[in-house]
Amino acid sequence: MAATMAPTLTPAFGPPRPRSIYARQSSASSSSPSSSTSTAASSESPRTTFVFSIGLGQYGRKPSADAGSSSGEEVVPKVEEIEDDDVGLMTGPTKVESADGSGGGNEDIGIDGDQEIDDAGAADNSGENEDRKGDVAAVVRRPRGRPRKYPRSPPDASAKLAKGRSKTGCITCRRRKKKCDETKPACLHCQKNNVHCEGYPPKDYWQGGKQRLVKSRGASVDRPRELPLLIEGIETELDWFLFNHFNLNLSRVLSLFTDKQNPFKEILLPMATSHRGLMHSLLCLSGAHLSSRDPDKRFEERQSHHYDCAVKNLRTDALLDRNAKGDETAIIDDPTVAQTLVLCLRSICAGEVQGEYRVHLDAAKHLICTQNSRNQEFRAFLIEFFIYHNVSNSVTSIDRPSVLMMEDFQLPQFMIQPEAGVFLGVVDGLFGCISKIRQLRDRIRTRREQNLKPWVDYQILADAQMIDSNLRSWHSGQPVDTPRWTAAMLYRQCTWLYLHRTIQPSTPNAQLHMAVDEGLEYLRELPEDSSTQSIMLMPLFILGCSAFQQEQRPEIQRAFDSLEAYSSLGNIKYAKRIVERVWELMDEGSESSWDWETIIKDMGWDFLIT
Repeated sequence: MAATMAPTLTPAFGPPRPRSIYARQSSASSSSPSSSTSTAASSESPRTTFVFSIGLGQYGRKPSADAGSSSGEEVVPKVEEIEDDDVGLMTGPTKVESADGSGGGNEDIGIDGDQEIDDAGAADNSGENEDRKGDVAAVVRRPRGRPRKYPRSPPDASAKLAKGRSKTGCITCRRRKKKCDETKPACLHCQKNNVHCEGYPPKDYWQGGKQRLVKSRGASVDRPRELPLLIEGIETELDWFLFNHFNLNLSRVLSLFTDKQNPFKEILLPMATSHRGLMHSLLCLSGAHLSSRDPDKRFEERQSHHYDCAVKNLRTDALLDRNAKGDETAIIDDPTVAQTLVLCLRSICAGEVQGEYRVHLDAAKHLICTQNSRNQEFRAFLIEFFIYHNVSNSVTSIDRPSVLMMEDFQLPQFMIQPEAGVFLGVVDGLFGCISKIRQLRDRIRTRREQNLKPWVDYQILADAQMIDSNLRSWHSGQPVDTPRWTAAMLYRQCTWLYLHRTIQPSTPNAQLHMAVDEGLEYLRELPEDSSTQSIMLMPLFILGCSAFQQEQRPEIQRAFDSLEAYSSLGNIKYAKRIVERVWELMDEGSESSWDWETIIKDMGWDFLIT
């Protein structure tokens, strides 16, 4: 006997729904046979059973006959037609059609609730419950997002998909903005256009922020940190080699002193260790000297690098710029002034013959006249260095007169003693005679160009006689019977030859022959490895321009070769070629052999013979 079905109590979840959704179970329904059975059994089984059922909505209900439906088929709406208000979980039973297909009343089946059935009526209702559960319509959940009103049409296999720009082409094609066929290892597009294919960049896989952070921390720990430079300007091991070469070799070539009292080692080097621009200048000078002695691409590259850095340091110096514009309050420090001297020496070592030295020598002259260094030792060296190169330059250049003959230039009173001079002839007064001879040559050249006879007038002869008297009374301040004293006597002899070649016709004579022989005798007494070889180019040049006799010339040529082997300066070979050109004009009997300044100009050269 079946138990009587109690009214269904539906828990109130959420807002109330329409009454059609929550259908109350009728205990006295006459349309179902089970209703009468339940009524008959209600008197025998007093136990009441409550069924809690949760319905999924009103979908799947059979439309009523009143709606005008002529058939009993169930109509399930499309997903696109479901309104947003009908979405979600709804409370109540699910309506299903009777198993017999009749249009009788619909029954509520609890799907999610637990239905408790009487033990006596369990067997009678088991088959009926299975039929009812099998007919429950499946509800399809709508996917997230707003539904499409019209479903997407399936893609056509024949349709060509649009292809975006590829980022996996070779480096060359991407830089040239050309389409790459991505052929490995070199693309065919580059080969077709005869272009070097640079290959493909390495693949960079995406990494999250945490992975990149861990990787960067690991790289920072594994990679050794770079230490700062110990001395500014010395950047590589090759730079240290250049620095040592300047200290041990080049500084001895540039001065009469080897180690003690050498201004390049005792004055310039300490300045350079604390001044980046001066250090670049010294390394540039050392690299130029090594390149002239042993041509090497490494030395050439480093000396070019240091030269650019030194020039950049001068151009960016604010005080130097203000001083060049006439600001007298701008005080230039000593290392910046020393840079002009070192860069001038670099032009000599490199063998430059296009007048590259001029800008540096003129800058040194300007700074000497406008700046007053507190370091008297450095100022004395600076002035001596400048005068020596300026007067030597006046011997070979037409438009570069000696600074000693200028009214606005005077030697300071604190100049050092002659025996302690870095160069010969400056502080002992000998270069004053050379400057006066240069003035005589300018006056004679002017009379020759104007065709004024005689070329050497009385006034020129009187001035020449005064210079000759000064030379005869001149005494060297160097210790007697030392290489420095012998070098000073050679300077004096060549100064007299310079005077004789200026006022006398360019023809051989006995006095000239004897004076050249005496000069060669002094030259033989000088040791080939002596530090005096560093200042022998200028007197050797004058000695060669005065050698009319053929037997004197081979020894002068050997002296040029020996000097070049000792110092490795780049300007020596050009000075030798000028002397050989003068010899050719002498042998031809040309009067133009007198004017070697014009010969140098006609050859397109402009260099220092120091």
